[in-house]
Amino acid sequence: MLLFGGVMYYTSTLLAECYRAGDPATGRRSYSYTDAVRAILGGAKVAFCGVVQYVNLAAIAVGYTIAASISMQAVWRANCFHARGHAHACRSSSVPYMIAFGAVQIVFSQIPNFDQIEWLSIVASVMSFTYSGIGLGLAVAQTVANGAFRGTLTGVAVGAGLTVMQKVWRTMQALGNIAFAYSFSNVLIEIQDTIKAPPPSEAAVMKKATAISIATTTAFYTLCGCMGYAAFGNAAPDNLLTGFGFYEPFWLVDVANVAIVIHLVGAYQVFCQPIFAFVESRAAAAWPDSAFVSKEHRVGPFAPTALRLAWRSAFVCLATVVAMALPFFGSVVGLIGAFSFWPLTVYFPVEMYIKQRAVTRGSTNWICLKALAVVCLLVSVAAAAGSIAGFVGAFKAFRPFSG
Repeated sequence: MLLFGGVMYYTSTLLAECYRAGDPATGRRSYSYTDAVRAILGGAKVAFCGVVQYVNLAAIAVGYTIAASISMQAVWRANCFHARGHAHACRSSSVPYMIAFGAVQIVFSQIPNFDQIEWLSIVASVMSFTYSGIGLGLAVAQTVANGAFRGTLTGVAVGAGLTVMQKVWRTMQALGNIAFAYSFSNVLIEIQDTIKAPPPSEAAVMKKATAISIATTTAFYTLCGCMGYAAFGNAAPDNLLTGFGFYEPFWLVDVANVAIVIHLVGAYQVFCQPIFAFVESRAAAAWPDSAFVSKEHRVGPFAPTALRLAWRSAFVCLATVVAMALPFFGSVVGLIGAFSFWPLTVYFPVEMYIKQRAVTRGSTNWICLKALAVVCLLVSVAAAAGSIAGFVGAFKAFRPFSG
């Protein structure tokens, strides 16, 4: 996690420098990631970037739908066990929770753009600190109650129920899970575009914000990951909070899981806004005088148009259906992280920086940047292989839409 955090910070600073074509303070703005690639690299790389970015953002919507349903289901089961006792089965399907989450997203998707979701992003951030703090505190309390640290330095031992290759696949998938946790490069340029004009430059502001956010999230990721494993050992669940969710204090874990759901409502919108903007900007350019495309009906922060209501609702519905068909949280998250990490987090920032700063081919700086890109490509390939293996194993015992 420390290595991923370090790489993310470095490449994010490179990407922030590429927000403006030419001079970082006075060059032409780029309104999206693909705009930056178009301005600096051009050619077929623009289409490649667009496909990777938008497919990845759509996949994140699927992953967040799955994650939200897990937390909503955990709240229901915790209350069920508390009311009926731990001998009760308290089984439930994740499908209704995914549908409920999708319905909420259809409403919030009518917020028109990034500038209008600042309040939602702030709420999501507060919720993130809430559930992370609760999870960390409960993990420490569980470890103290156990009287010792559980788990081993090398993880689950190979033996009954686990082959060497299965452990290798899981280790590779874990790399994708970590990469997913640092996936904000996908929307870094779009967020940077909301920063007011200099002084200081947008790049300087973004670098400072990135340093603070990566330092904070890496600290929480590391503490929660290590203490979660110390508390549960090899039985640690995908979602740390579901490990506590069926015992006392059930209400505290309920609060944390509700905070996760609220956080994911906001995060979903942050990652989907570039997709929404891409489609709607193309429609506006093609039909500038169409009322279907441009006529807004504003109600508070919501401003639906006929196009926005129809297409954004269809997008959310499709993401929800895919989530119901593939509710494998670990494998989905790992594959998303693997798919986006190399191209969006490393390759394009490195290539744009080399081109924009005219880094001499064969120089020490050039060699180091290229070496970083190659190493990260190998990590992405390994993570993708592990996640695909996880999908194959999960499908052997799963029926789609069964929950």
